[in-house]
Amino acid sequence: MIRRPPRSTLFPYTTLFFFFFNDTAPTEIYTLSLHDALPIYWLLPTALIVAAVVISIPLSRYLVWIMEGKYHPPGILRWVEKHLNSGPQDWKQYTAALLIFNLVLFIWGYVILALQPIMPLNPRGLGMLAPTTIFNSVASFMTNTNLQHYSGDVHFSNFSQIFFTIANQFISAAVGFCALAAIIRAFRGESKVGNFFLDMWRVLVYMFLPVAVISGVLFLQQGMPMTFSSTIQVSTLEAGAMGTDDKGVAKQQTMVVGPVAAVIPIKQIGTNGGGFFGANSAHPFENPSAWTNFITCLDMMLFPFTLVLMFGRMLHRVRHSVVIYGVMLSLMIGMIGWAIHFELKPNPGLSSRPASTTFKIPSATAKGGFREINVPAVAGLPIDQHLGNLESKELRFGTVAGPTFAALTTAVTCGAVNCAHDSLNPLTGLSPMVGMWLNCVFGGKGVGMINLLLFLIIGVFIAGQMVGRSPEYLGRKVGAREVKLAVIALLIHPLMILGPTGVFAATSWGQKAEFNPGAHGFSEVMYEFTSSSANNGSGFEGLGDTWGFNANTSPAPTSQAWDLGSGLVMLISRYIPIVAPIAMAAFLGMKKESPFGAGTMRDDTPTFFFLLLGTIVVIGALLFLPVAALGPLADHLGPIPFGG
Repeated sequence: MIRRPPRSTLFPYTTLFFFFFNDTAPTEIYTLSLHDALPIYWLLPTALIVAAVVISIPLSRYLVWIMEGKYHPPGILRWVEKHLNSGPQDWKQYTAALLIFNLVLFIWGYVILALQPIMPLNPRGLGMLAPTTIFNSVASFMTNTNLQHYSGDVHFSNFSQIFFTIANQFISAAVGFCALAAIIRAFRGESKVGNFFLDMWRVLVYMFLPVAVISGVLFLQQGMPMTFSSTIQVSTLEAGAMGTDDKGVAKQQTMVVGPVAAVIPIKQIGTNGGGFFGANSAHPFENPSAWTNFITCLDMMLFPFTLVLMFGRMLHRVRHSVVIYGVMLSLMIGMIGWAIHFELKPNPGLSSRPASTTFKIPSATAKGGFREINVPAVAGLPIDQHLGNLESKELRFGTVAGPTFAALTTAVTCGAVNCAHDSLNPLTGLSPMVGMWLNCVFGGKGVGMINLLLFLIIGVFIAGQMVGRSPEYLGRKVGAREVKLAVIALLIHPLMILGPTGVFAATSWGQKAEFNPGAHGFSEVMYEFTSSSANNGSGFEGLGDTWGFNANTSPAPTSQAWDLGSGLVMLISRYIPIVAPIAMAAFLGMKKESPFGAGTMRDDTPTFFFLLLGTIVVIGALLFLPVAALGPLADHLGPIPFGG
């Protein structure tokens, strides 16, 4: 018979061990081969997608109920809302309130980090970060990016974790949500698009807070720390592993702890991604078990999935939102499948090359027009790679959890990681890059849907021009002004990726920071600016971009350039793609609705599905395929022409 596997290997996606018994033979343990276990490898992504889809349907009804103000708050909350509500705002007032609020948030964050040395809850006496690192961190958390040029457990006190990290993760996550709500109301033709401060309150109190509390309780049950203490002393399993004192007594290990269970729920729910620890969700305190890994993945999917359906319900066009949902889901499934497929391949850096090989490449200076490059034979390391590439993976979770998490966290612009993206196989690393390049595969809360609307407007415009009709969306004519705003918002993203990447890759700013040469080093530089522009926050790592404390005497040589460069990219790529679509929606909503006719293109059909999907894929490929060829594709193909 088959005995139940141990609990730690049941739900996860780790290698399963089957125990076979009979009455006469001793117990034997067999490890499933990759081929035999292949269906098991798809258990995690399948369960996550099904759970997210199922939960998003009723949750979208709840979000509409809240954002439409149909609820009846209790007395104290009603009093707060009454004083927050300064009255209905048009799109200009709403946008101005959003920007001013974020400016105040920037000042708040800078003051908190600059005064860290004199603030309470700092028993370790941590000093102030470098000014450029503070600027980068404040810009990062204010824009919901959470790119970290520091390590939270090394550089942040518990006071900074609570009043900077947690506060920003709640508030910045709600900004995109509010922007989408304003756009929906503008699309409905309403001259007043709501009140920013009231919308912010509703998102924080009635949406983020309840889900964060539920997730936090589940994390506590799984062993996630929750304390105001900064460190604990523990005895290691191997006596003397930390050395001995002068008397020969084994030293204890100092472990950093803190209010981890308060940080992680909103880190995931708000698709923030900034971890309490430098290792992020690969740290056992930040992600203690397979169940917490599942919950953290599900948390970052919930609101991005749900907001698409909320968009349709608030516009009374649910079938249209289902088409958009299907486009996003198709792209996400493709990204996850791609990542898992290529990460189950052996790590080429550990594999052997039994014989030398000679390549010929075109050369204008070589005789005959070709230059020969000889690649010598390489001995492989004695490592069993039947489970695929396990480099820099959490073996508690197995091979599949890493690429699944990588694809999801970049698709929904979360940025949390449970493995080192720098160690992914080259073609696996292409999947998270594509998620951030497109930046509309569900994306962040509200912002992902807003980015998809940009592709949608452009797709509708192109389709209208092809058939000789005025393009329409939601029954209103799409004019030159709307298209220009959509193009501006859309092109900011590639400009903020390709421009800085080219500058840093060609100068010492990038070359001195790269850990790897050639195509992989180029991918490190490109990934940093891709993550910054997408407001994602994950890192390919390998870059020397950390200054650390202001008193640090040996910082990374070009860390200041990285702090300032990526910080500016985050700010530009956050606010222009929010402000321009709000204006676009307002201008479109002011127009009269056209009567539905025989030539009107429906937005809830398979035809529209493929139009939208094709627009995203074609525009994405035109913008980013060349840079993909210079980075991950060249890295995969080997030493030609980069010698990597």
